[in-house]
Amino acid sequence: MDKYELNAYLPKLHDEQDRFVKSKAKRKIVRAGRRGGKTIGAADLAVEVFLEGKRVLYGVPTSEQKDQFWYTVKHILREPLDAGILKKSENECFIEVEKTRQRIKAKTAWNADSLRGDFADLLILDEYQLMNEDAWKRVGAPMLLDNDGDALFIYTPPSLHSRSTSKANDPRHAAKMYKKAEQDTTGRWEAFTFPSNANPHISKAALADIAKDMTSLAYRQEIEAQDIDEAPGALWTRAYIDNSRVLKAPELERVIVGVDPSTTSTGDETGIITAGKHGDDFYILHDNSVQGSPDVWARAVVKAYHEAEADRIVAEKNQGGEMITLTIKTVDSSVPVRLVHASRGKQVRAEPISAMYEQGRVHHVGEFPTLEDELCLWMPGDKSPNRLDALVWALTGLNVPGGANLIGW
Repeated sequence: MDKYELNAYLPKLHDEQDRFVKSKAKRKIVRAGRRGGKTIGAADLAVEVFLEGKRVLYGVPTSEQKDQFWYTVKHILREPLDAGILKKSENECFIEVEKTRQRIKAKTAWNADSLRGDFADLLILDEYQLMNEDAWKRVGAPMLLDNDGDALFIYTPPSLHSRSTSKANDPRHAAKMYKKAEQDTTGRWEAFTFPSNANPHISKAALADIAKDMTSLAYRQEIEAQDIDEAPGALWTRAYIDNSRVLKAPELERVIVGVDPSTTSTGDETGIITAGKHGDDFYILHDNSVQGSPDVWARAVVKAYHEAEADRIVAEKNQGGEMITLTIKTVDSSVPVRLVHASRGKQVRAEPISAMYEQGRVHHVGEFPTLEDELCLWMPGDKSPNRLDALVWALTGLNVPGGANLIGW
């Protein structure tokens, strides 16, 4: 392929793209703002490695996200493709030199197992924050062993909204990997970060305009590429939670399953949080939140009730009314359900709960990464997430001081 002038089709990289493309680290992680050019840079690197006779595998959660990478790779390699030097499959999204191991392949990796059955000299995991950790730990890393391959991880710090679409067990797993790379002193890891406006092709006016449609926190995360663990002004902090975390709950006097039900036919997430009381302290026992139809979440609620040997189910009735009770009792008519009405604002209901955390009287039994993200990233005034609401109902139902007045008990 030497006679083809591929440089004519290589994208002109901006400075930040050029930095991570030229890095010699075995493990590279790029944290960048939306439209910052991270995927274009990844495509450039993939072609360079491919032209060295190597094998590249690119994984991204959805087919829509794969399109930009695939388009760019095809554009760069258009002359040898048109000349028949390279074989291309649009259905399987690969370009290869036939009868060799030299190949670029793009795959969706929403399910980690979809990466199985392959090997690579370079593995690129794009939108890594949305993938389950197994995409790397259980599947990706082993496929690099035979060739001592390299890996590139790319992510945009997710806002609270985008975290809800993640397959990750820990929504902060990409941020933790980034921090590990920053602290590496061996040269094996290298971390790169740049905001959306590092891309000179992005309209500054458009960036300024989009700020009007985003919360300031989401803008800092998804445009300025900042990993943020806590929202300024949040009612909960990581310290509140971490300082009171326990491994095991004592004998509990009362247990309640709090539910913030989904009432949409599309199956939005339903918050299902189980909590118990011992003396003046409260214990968060389980997060069984689930996305699905009313039948799906009702079964999850009943299962949580029986597994925890709970005393009652407490659910918000503002949306759905008595239908909430009927849905749950269709699964098990014996379970006691109490519907509560949110007569006052979410911040007012949440404040006495956060005060209990600040006093060290609410203990998480183990870790609940998604719930803890929702607590620490929710800003009063924004739409509150499902797990947070379910937790508030559960703890209020356990007679948190001040709670009775909020729901009319």
